Amino acid sequence: MLESNLYVALIHFPVMNKKDQPIGSALTTIDLHDIARASITFGVKGFYVVTPYVDQALIATQVIEHWTKGVGGTLNPFRKKALELIQVTKTFEDAIALIEQERKEPVVTIATSAKTSPGSITTGAVRKKLENKASHVLVFGTAWGLANELIETCDFILDPILGNTEYNHLSVRSAASIYLDRIINGR
Repeated sequence: MLESNLYVALIHFPVMNKKDQPIGSALTTIDLHDIARASITFGVKGFYVVTPYVDQALIATQVIEHWTKGVGGTLNPFRKKALELIQVTKTFEDAIALIEQERKEPVVTIATSAKTSPGSITTGAVRKKLENKASHVLVFGTAWGLANELIETCDFILDPILGNTEYNHLSVRSAASIYLDRIINGR
């Protein structure tokens, strides 16, 4: 397998609430576990959890360390390997800077949204982009999705995942798994 140039970022600020207002959201530890497991399954290079809230970052760090340095990793080495992908940062810009520092190459950012957006790209287009040298970051939002101010900073936005009903509010961990499968496996 080629070395991966795909990363994932899970944003807790700025995201939207159901009234379409920008907010910060609380961390959900199941998101850390499930997105890390999906990430390692599909060969993602790194998973960034972005929260400016000190208490939330502490919770994330405690969960990660339990599984990577504590008894959790001894009891479940597969989970340890998955959670070793996670880094916690205060801002999305911090995550991008860390990737640029590690890879010494440009970073292409790709926002996700449940809303249809003009000019959005398909997962097939993302798969094609992964063939070039640049690092690529799939950006996921918690709560009711990424705030427009963050989406506007991204290079691209992915087409939404659509079902066969009008309901369209997947959990972020479900969306991450679906997008990763479609991008990596071409489904």
